[in-house]
Amino acid sequence: MKQVLVTGAAGRIGRAVLDLLASRGVAATALVLEDPGDLPAERVVVGSAEDVVAVRAAVTDVDAVIHLAARPAPHYDTPVEVFAGNTRATYTVLEEAGEAGVRRAVIASSYGATGLPWSRALIPPAYLPVDEALPAVVEDPYGLSKQADELTAAMMARRHGLTVVAIRYPFVGGVDERLAAHAGSLREDPARGVRDLWSYLDVRDAALAALDALAVDDGAAHVVLVAAPETLVPMPTADLLRRYLPGVELRRPLPGRAVPIDTSAASRLFGFAARHPFEDGFPAGPG
Repeated sequence: MKQVLVTGAAGRIGRAVLDLLASRGVAATALVLEDPGDLPAERVVVGSAEDVVAVRAAVTDVDAVIHLAARPAPHYDTPVEVFAGNTRATYTVLEEAGEAGVRRAVIASSYGATGLPWSRALIPPAYLPVDEALPAVVEDPYGLSKQADELTAAMMARRHGLTVVAIRYPFVGGVDERLAAHAGSLREDPARGVRDLWSYLDVRDAALAALDALAVDDGAAHVVLVAAPETLVPMPTADLLRRYLPGVELRRPLPGRAVPIDTSAASRLFGFAARHPFEDGFPAGPG
């Protein structure tokens, strides 16, 4: 790769992606709503990922796209704007990339595409560990937008021969930025993490996943889940499930603090493996 477009480049994962590209000597174009002035990118395009003109300018002369621009939760705007804005941005970015001859793209989907995090009442998953085939129970505009984004990716693969990997991210943060606070909250009351299955991913691993997924080049669309291998709660997963999700079908054992999310599809597709576990005060291994 010679040049990668990163949308939402000033965001949490976007900045980590830019840093990783710079460390590997790969040039970056950043698409941002406002230029913060400190992005390690060779080119900064100011504009919305929903705007055809801005995106068309941004995809010029790039080899690949990492699309991260989105409203990141259902409460970040009105329901209509969350759904319509996110889906319009994904359609625009992938369509313009395909028209420009780009053949590899990664988009940020979300564990929220399952519908589990944002349901009005707690809905237990149909089975554990959660995988990409889990029946969705979406009742919020954000989760629905991510489902639509994944369908858009499949259509763009057929339309343009564009390889698109949609990565379903869990809670993402840096150790000093928000992981420590989140871990502390879950330690205090594990019930707060049920909807997310106590999962997380260090932002450095989120960036690595996005960049590694660009190696996939088969003209198809893929949806994969990623997460750190262990939960953010210092107690056995089996105990958490007995207490908070009794009766849910367990399709394979989850020893120690194993996260109840199956990341094997991402491992097979592009070698995903989280390298930055959160270990502040946690036991070093299972148990």
